[in-house]
Amino acid sequence: MAGNPFTEHPHEIGESYPVHFGTAAMFGLQMVAGGLAVLIHAVFPFLFVETGSRTMARLHHRMTGRIGRVEWERYPII
Repeated sequence: MAGNPFTEHPHEIGESYPVHFGTAAMFGLQMVAGGLAVLIHAVFPFLFVETGSRTMARLHHRMTGRIGRVEWERYPII
């Protein structure tokens, strides 16, 4: 019997569905905000000069800090 698709992955990485939802939503919103800043920077190079790279570095640091909690080769990020 197949597992519940809403709770299977969160359970595999030691999170509840609400915790996983909050974490994933936070990552997604920050990626969107960083992406918008980079698009604005493309048009106006004097704006958001370091925002994109800082956003990527911060999110990378948070994500790689979770490595011990999941088997990344079996469950890749993308």
